[in-house]
Amino acid sequence: MTKKERYQFLISYFLEHAPEAETELMYDDPFQLLVAVILSAQCTDKRVNLTTPAIFRKYATPEKLSEAAFDELFPLIKSISYPNNKTKHLIAMAGMLTHKFKGQVPMTVDELVLLPGVGRKTANVITSVIDEQPNMAVDTHVFRVSARLGLTTNAKTPLAAEKQLIKHIPAEYIHRAHHWLILHGRYICTARKPRCSECGLRSICKFVNKIDKVEI
Repeated sequence: MTKKERYQFLISYFLEHAPEAETELMYDDPFQLLVAVILSAQCTDKRVNLTTPAIFRKYATPEKLSEAAFDELFPLIKSISYPNNKTKHLIAMAGMLTHKFKGQVPMTVDELVLLPGVGRKTANVITSVIDEQPNMAVDTHVFRVSARLGLTTNAKTPLAAEKQLIKHIPAEYIHRAHHWLILHGRYICTARKPRCSECGLRSICKFVNKIDKVEI
């Protein structure tokens, strides 16, 4: 199977089985999504969704969040991974949004990565989810699944994987493909015990083919 055929199979499969795939983070506007994505680094979406409602009630705008004291915000996110750094990042991010971007979340990757706590992955999430830009956020799930399926080859970094995925996925599907891959990695192609017997992509998977050969 060629790489082109592999990608075609993947897209056809998810268009049929998960055409409306979307983020599992709960949000009402771009600012809330940005806060949620920053908090989600090395933390589950489920935990983030349990945490953000209290933050959004108390700090409904970037301006209000920028005025928060560390000791006020920290208790609201102490159950999240790396709460000290994330508390500092959220307050500083909100300050920059307020003063540099007039309280509006920018919609370019180059502008977003200027914000404290925002890296390329987060910027790609925001622009693809909110604006459906053809940007591919590569987290641990996407990195693992794309390698196992043979969508990427010898990609040593998330950026290398991102470039390969964007090269082969048609632009109109890229904003959805991130969710296809991340949800597949979260629920089927898990890190430790992938549920290969339940996987609809088994026929194109290089990882499971290697396992089958070993078992034979």
